[in-house]
Formats: sequence, C-alpha cells, structure tokens
Amino acid sequence: MKLSGLILITLLSVSAVSFAKANGKWLEKVPNADKLRTDPYAGQPEAVAAGRNLFVSNCSHCHGQNAEGKGSRPALRSERIRTATDGELAWLLKNGNVFQGMPRWSGLPEQERWQIVAYIRSLNP
Repeated sequence: MKLSGLILITLLSVSAVSFAKANGKWLEKVPNADKLRTDPYAGQPEAVAAGRNLFVSNCSHCHGQNAEGKGSRPALRSERIRTATDGELAWLLKNGNVFQGMPRWSGLPEQERWQIVAYIRSLNP
C-alpha cells in the first residue's frame, strides 16, 4: 500500500472518531411525517422487555448495558432523547447517522425497531 493510501486511511479514521460525538443535528433531517409517528408498542411491558433484549444485542456495545453512554457514544438517558418524538427515534434507528457513528438498523424488522423505542422510552419516563 502506498504511503498516500495509509495517510488517507488514517485521516478518515481520525475524522470518524472526532465526528462520533453526538450533536443532535440528526433531528433536523427527520421528515415531518416521520416525526408524527407514534410507537404502536408504547407502554406494553412485553414490548419493553423485547426491546431491552434487542438493545443489549444490538446497541449496548456502543451505548452501554444500561444506555448510560460509552466513551464518545451518547447516553440515551438524556433530555435530547426524552424530548425526541417516537417517530424521530424510530427514524434514527432505521436511517442511522453514519457520519456521527450511528449505523443504520434498517435490516432489523420495523417491529423490533419500535420495541427498541419502547425500551428507550422506559428509560426516560
């Protein structure tokens, strides 16, 4: 590999880490129709439990076992998450925010994404 290739890879890696800190700009990208969506599993204990299992399997390696945040990855027990709509959270799970380090979870069935939203909501009553 050429030196220029190594430099490029290094710069991209450093950029990815520096942009990983959450800034909330993703909220500006959510279409109005998505903002208005509500979680069909809201308040259902079975959905919250299923969402917790999905969270532990898919999200906890970045956001911590109890969503307290980890390194530069944001805590999900925050005012920003508390005030986000169900639809905004579901949109973020589906579309991610790749430049900020949040992957797309569009491969998860929609039901499972809503269950994760129900779990996250249970953390921020």
